[in-house]
Amino acid sequence: MKVVFVASELVPFAKTGGLADVAGALPLALEKIGVDVVAYLPKYKCVTVDRDETVLGKTVSVRFIKHKKYFYRDGLYGTERGDHKDNLQRFTYFCQEVLKDLKARNERVDIIHCHDWQAALIPVYLKTLYRNDPFFKDVKTVFTVHNLGYQGIFPKKLFNQTHLPKALFSIDGLEFYNNINLLKGGLLFSDILTTVSPTYSEEIKMREFGYGLDGVLRVRSDSLFGILNGIDQVSWNPETDETIAAPFNPGDIGKKLINKRDLQRECGLDEKDSAPLIGVISRLADQKGIDLVANALTALMEELGIQFVLLGTGEEKYHKLFQDLAERYRGTGSFNIRFDNALAKKIYAGSDFFLMPSKYEPCGLGQMISLRYGTIPIVRKTGGLADTVTEYNPETGSGNGFVFEAYDPRALVSAVRRALSVFQMPAKMDELRRIAMNEDFSWGRSAGEYKKIYTEVLSAVTV
Repeated sequence: MKVVFVASELVPFAKTGGLADVAGALPLALEKIGVDVVAYLPKYKCVTVDRDETVLGKTVSVRFIKHKKYFYRDGLYGTERGDHKDNLQRFTYFCQEVLKDLKARNERVDIIHCHDWQAALIPVYLKTLYRNDPFFKDVKTVFTVHNLGYQGIFPKKLFNQTHLPKALFSIDGLEFYNNINLLKGGLLFSDILTTVSPTYSEEIKMREFGYGLDGVLRVRSDSLFGILNGIDQVSWNPETDETIAAPFNPGDIGKKLINKRDLQRECGLDEKDSAPLIGVISRLADQKGIDLVANALTALMEELGIQFVLLGTGEEKYHKLFQDLAERYRGTGSFNIRFDNALAKKIYAGSDFFLMPSKYEPCGLGQMISLRYGTIPIVRKTGGLADTVTEYNPETGSGNGFVFEAYDPRALVSAVRRALSVFQMPAKMDELRRIAMNEDFSWGRSAGEYKKIYTEVLSAVTV
């Protein structure tokens, strides 16, 4: 089985978010179970390899689409001043060149797996411009939505840049409130749709989460599947992690205390073993529930007596808020408005709890990583958070974290109170940490589900 991945970012070459992690890790996991994968990526300025093709793992070829004007610039999609104004041209070119390159190589392909709006024109082209091309006759498409909030919307007047027939600018095509919507094209024209968690695949069919495309997704419901992302359990391994003060495993869970003390020292917190320490690593934005954190912070810090470490960047209003709070909570709060991979690992290893109160979360990786490090997640029940974290019951030993449903700071505080009640029972807390560390969120599980979908779509009768 030959699968072509088409993505606008891919670790280790180019990254702005979780898409890059998936596009880099999933092909390697598929390789291990016998799937032949080739990946295509724009050759951005940040791609430093000299060759136009390189290899990841043992056999995964990554091919770069070059165009100096379109891709050799700062920022994958834009800069701090905004999106690149020619993004429609840039990613139209990318999609066209992928198909041209495959055909020029005369390379037999079974599946083209496209990711997000930047690759969404490929299934559209295959069902329209290439419909009668014998080379692509049996090729199937899988389209993965990583975050429905990003859709590739452009003005109607630019539609000719897509090189599609004018008739496709319609309600049954790429028209979206009198604009072009590339993501909509991917949703309508792909053979199979996936997104990055089972719960999110259901949520996006509802108006609240659908960003105007819930109707399209309901129509395509029978072809939509939610497959939970994985994490790289080699990179995120507390037993071999040289960044943290004391590597550990479920058998020597007591070493977490060494990491907690190290984190407290690094962040200027009082070195108190008895103080529950909550970590947050997040983009500072409303989508991530940072408004809930801000509104709950007084109760958490002053009434419940927690220590709090935050790491991240985002909206300026939150930068200012947390910088202002730094002096007020000296010794109990540490607010780090930056990206710092080493500190992130120390937070995962040294915190007692990890807070993710997202308004919506397609999958989320932080909760999986925190579980891996025996740091117990406190999450809102949405998207991938709902699929990976369940309420811990100290009487039965079931569950792996703490969950709240209402998008309200009082619900968040209530979940923290339940977490703290377990924290006061050391034996139960250690039991919970071991449960967390034994969870399996490896990419192998996800790869198996994708291979099953590839097999099913290839065996389906084409109408």
